[in-house]
Amino acid sequence: METYAQVLNYAIPFFILLILVEEIAARSMGKQINRGVDTISSLSSGFTNVVKDVLGLTIVILSYGWLVDKVAIVEIKANWVLYVVAFLAMDFSSYWIHRWSHEINFLWNRHIIHHSSEEFNLACALRQPISAIFSYFNFLLLPAALLGVPTEVIAVVAPLHLFAQFWYHTKLINRMGWLENILVTPSHHRVHHAMNAEYLDRNYAAIFIFWDKWFGTFQEEMKEVPPVYGVKRPVHTWNPILINFQHLFLLMQDAWRTRNWWDKLRIWFMPTGWRPADMVEKYPVSGVEDVYAYKKFDTRLSLPLLIWSWIQLALTFILMLYLFNRIGDLSFTAIMLYGAFLFVSVFSFTTLMDKSPWAFLTEILKAAMGLGLLWWQNDWFGLSEFSSYLVYAVAVYLVISPMIVGYFTKTECTTFRQTEII
Repeated sequence: METYAQVLNYAIPFFILLILVEEIAARSMGKQINRGVDTISSLSSGFTNVVKDVLGLTIVILSYGWLVDKVAIVEIKANWVLYVVAFLAMDFSSYWIHRWSHEINFLWNRHIIHHSSEEFNLACALRQPISAIFSYFNFLLLPAALLGVPTEVIAVVAPLHLFAQFWYHTKLINRMGWLENILVTPSHHRVHHAMNAEYLDRNYAAIFIFWDKWFGTFQEEMKEVPPVYGVKRPVHTWNPILINFQHLFLLMQDAWRTRNWWDKLRIWFMPTGWRPADMVEKYPVSGVEDVYAYKKFDTRLSLPLLIWSWIQLALTFILMLYLFNRIGDLSFTAIMLYGAFLFVSVFSFTTLMDKSPWAFLTEILKAAMGLGLLWWQNDWFGLSEFSSYLVYAVAVYLVISPMIVGYFTKTECTTFRQTEII
């Protein structure tokens, strides 16, 4: 928990810096790759994901440590070969996890957040799940376990493998010559994020593209078919927490409502998007029929509301980094309560970005929770060690924020009608 939090202290600012560099480069090239509200939603999703991981909110069904202890038949000496084997095994595992997450109904819920952005940029790479509560795919690391790759090596390789998937979420890099035959490139991954019929469910590989070529899921990007990004059932919200459980909620509704008992059981394991026939007829769900005629979701935030959303994001980011830096000094209870506060914070300001009339109530909940934590500790998780004025600043923010949100709720949310743009 503490070690991973320290890594994130450096990784997250670095990723945000690269997002800024991409935006500057795009503007210099005369291209628009970001929409402010979409970027805020993407960054918010990344925040919830790393908080969830730091809090350790994952139940491991089969640990790699147990697997390697039981099945190892050889032991590779500690050298560079060990790390190459671990990296290849991790990449093989990632391919199949990724592919099954697209192909199996209940697994799509843990991956839809990553495809929910209707833009394609470095920010959307941070749309990672909080709904992947159970970890049960370590059996795919069997090749590494058979070769006796130690748990410690997997622990080092895993975050490196994950972070190495960030850079290719961009429209600014075209074909990369001979590297296209070896690595996953931006061109390959643009195909993967597209919902065009020609591109749908292709290019699952994480680092090495040859997995897709070997297993028959490769598709080259075509000049005559420009990618259209998003999901076939648009999420129509900026709230990453709602997006994380939207598909699961639909599955639960269908499983409960359908009269066919066989459908109640098989709906979870059918191909993604499958629904019982009686549910399709009685409770139709709209989807994208013509990707080229589709208009992107947009709530048309006023400039003041957009600026306030950026301020809320920045303050949440600062509070999150403070948690990561203090995590070794806090009790388990304090860490969990702090994490819950951060989740409520993200839920609140992204609900306001949706222009939902519930935004004011969620902000009141956040403020009440934050002020309650201040009262409980007579501090803000040790912040008074640096300056008592900083604690007062947190209190002032928690009091003023609902007032501002109340104003925006009254002036913008009550007249909101979903607006779409091409």
